[in-house]
Amino acid sequence: MKRIIALACFSMLPLTYAAAEGYQVNAQSTKQAGMGHVGVAMKLGAESMHFNPAGLAFMENNINLSAGVSGVFSKGKFTQGDYVHRPDNTPSTPLYVYAGFKIYDFLAAGVSVTTPYGSSMNWGKDWRGAHLIQDISLKAYNVQPTVSWKITDRLSIGAGLMMEFGNIELSRALIGPGEMNDMANGLLEQFQPVLAANPGLAAMVKPTVDKLMTDLEKYKDASAASVNLKGDAGVRLGFNIGAMFDVNEKVTVGLSYRSKVQARVKEGHIALGYANETDLKNNLLPQVDGLLKLAESQGFPIPESMKDFSIPPLDEGTFTAELPLPDNWNVGVTYKPTNRWILSGEVQFVGWGAYKTLSINFSPSSLSKYDMVAKKEYHNTRIYRLGAQFAATNRFDVRLGAYYDESPVKDDFLNPETPSMDKFGITAGLSFRPINPLSIDFAFSYVTGFGRDGSYSDKSLITGNDRTFGGHYNIYALMPAIGVSYAF
Repeated sequence: MKRIIALACFSMLPLTYAAAEGYQVNAQSTKQAGMGHVGVAMKLGAESMHFNPAGLAFMENNINLSAGVSGVFSKGKFTQGDYVHRPDNTPSTPLYVYAGFKIYDFLAAGVSVTTPYGSSMNWGKDWRGAHLIQDISLKAYNVQPTVSWKITDRLSIGAGLMMEFGNIELSRALIGPGEMNDMANGLLEQFQPVLAANPGLAAMVKPTVDKLMTDLEKYKDASAASVNLKGDAGVRLGFNIGAMFDVNEKVTVGLSYRSKVQARVKEGHIALGYANETDLKNNLLPQVDGLLKLAESQGFPIPESMKDFSIPPLDEGTFTAELPLPDNWNVGVTYKPTNRWILSGEVQFVGWGAYKTLSINFSPSSLSKYDMVAKKEYHNTRIYRLGAQFAATNRFDVRLGAYYDESPVKDDFLNPETPSMDKFGITAGLSFRPINPLSIDFAFSYVTGFGRDGSYSDKSLITGNDRTFGGHYNIYALMPAIGVSYAF
């Protein structure tokens, strides 16, 4: 029973993946957010450090500074028959800062700080899927020093060292709403023929059974016990490289690659919480244990997983978790039909196929028997992006964009921790330059998911039996953004 509870606690730990796909944070540039987040084949000054380091070498000024922040307001809905539930999400605020410096005409360098992943989702403590997720909060950061070299007037290359770190906090129910009620009712149903054939035994156990069912009623719609996980992912290294080539004065092509990073929580903190700890440990669990022993004494086989009916002392230890953050290939082309228009399109290939399993290890050694591997089975995906910019005046630019983001999650691995689905985003933006070196940027994105049915299977905390939780999911997000850049 303890191992089953532990497995259910950690099988859904997503670290940065929940945000990376569930809410892909397109917030590394306010200008590019307005263009569907294209940029691999565009010369963006300091902001090229994220999209394609090769573009940094085409800086027109000696120093280029840029900073901005977005607000991510996400909404969702889960439907299961007549049951409808909506999470109460807290907005997240990803930000970015870039500083680029032209060293020589052919050489540039810089450093950037971005938040490529970040989200929050709060389903509530007592909803139907509380055994899979109650709430999650994720923040991930990337610090990247970059160098870029213009080999010829038309060809450049660049590279950056990615230093990624972050933190995560999530909660889920160990014993969800109504789970003990369901187990007790199931046992009584099986035990009913014996009681019917033995009135004396029925009269003897009736007071105990009646009290148990009365006491369990208070947890019919409440999570009796929950677990909270909190951990910091230490700094992990990766790289970002790219190349850019001007085919002619109107057409530019670009290619970039961001490497896979192996994220790791070395010493995560575990805390247990209860609706009523004294009642659960001193009253309900002993009563349930007594019912199980009574059933066993009358010849009903009790699964091994239920014989040790208790919650393991996981809060007395720590955990480690390790999993890959996917690599990204980006290829794109930009076309300038006139001096006022810029059109760009690209495809991003995301290596989600690296996320096959999640391994959890506990310490001290007395908890190592709960170590486990949970299957995820993600597959590689693509993101298609289109964007346009029009210089309405010498001081005013407007932008439009769109993108389509494929889900890496299979229907039978769809977990409410990350209600993943194909998504379509529409974006718009503008820039105003009150003085020539200064640009004030605004953008707004609307991202909607293509609602999907799906399910996720795990083992019941109570019976140890396989179970499946599923339904229909819908999500959408609104993302306003503001930024400022200065070049001199």
